Amino acid sequence: MFRDFTEGAAAADWTVPQRWEHFTAEEHRVWDLLFSRQQARLAGRTVAPFERGLDVLRLSRPGIPRFDELNERLAARTGWTVVAVPGLLPDEVFFGHLGQRQFPAGNFIRSAQSLDYLEEPDVFHDVFGHVPMLTDPRIADLLQAIGRHGVEAAATGTLHRLSRLYWYTIEFGLAREQGALRIYGAGLASSFGEAGFALDDPRPWRRPFALREVLRTPYRSDSFQPGYFVVDCFDRLLDQLETTDLAALYAELEGEA
Repeated sequence: MFRDFTEGAAAADWTVPQRWEHFTAEEHRVWDLLFSRQQARLAGRTVAPFERGLDVLRLSRPGIPRFDELNERLAARTGWTVVAVPGLLPDEVFFGHLGQRQFPAGNFIRSAQSLDYLEEPDVFHDVFGHVPMLTDPRIADLLQAIGRHGVEAAATGTLHRLSRLYWYTIEFGLAREQGALRIYGAGLASSFGEAGFALDDPRPWRRPFALREVLRTPYRSDSFQPGYFVVDCFDRLLDQLETTDLAALYAELEGEA
């Protein structure tokens, strides 16, 4: 379990103060252990924007990042900020934050006994996995667009479709960069085991990104993915999302799993 730093109820948008000073030396040590281990695991295996983002945000500094300092650098690049939340959010709240260029980050960190798996996303997954990519203007715009589409989908009962797009891009997306497969999804970037599985293991399928196919493909939240979609160009992905009538596409797929 994680400790409650909220000292009262969350705000109406489910955000809470980070209260960075409440993190213990042990919790900072866990961040440092996860960071050093994952950096070694990912060496040469992530897309260039992820690597640049780590440097821009100075995430290599010891200890759990202070969100106020992190946000100064992030907002200056793309207008995004990180907001602390106590845990998983309702879908419409989560996508609503994304639509406003706010990334919700769990205000807790896993224990040293749970380095390899945590059911609920913690500050390491959310900040190390997601935030470096948000320094890239294309990904920053893409995630905001997904957030806005997510709010619309939640209102029309089609969120299961939009969630697959989020899952197979922002969480578990692969990209082809200079002819090689690279990681950009946060679920892969923050996972010691699945990072290697996604790139090296012969078992999962790896298919070129196709929006209709993504919306038709269920995902797993309790194990490694059965396969991954590969993006060749982030600009093209963003353009496709901005020019496609998703509501019409959802209607065409109605009745399918």
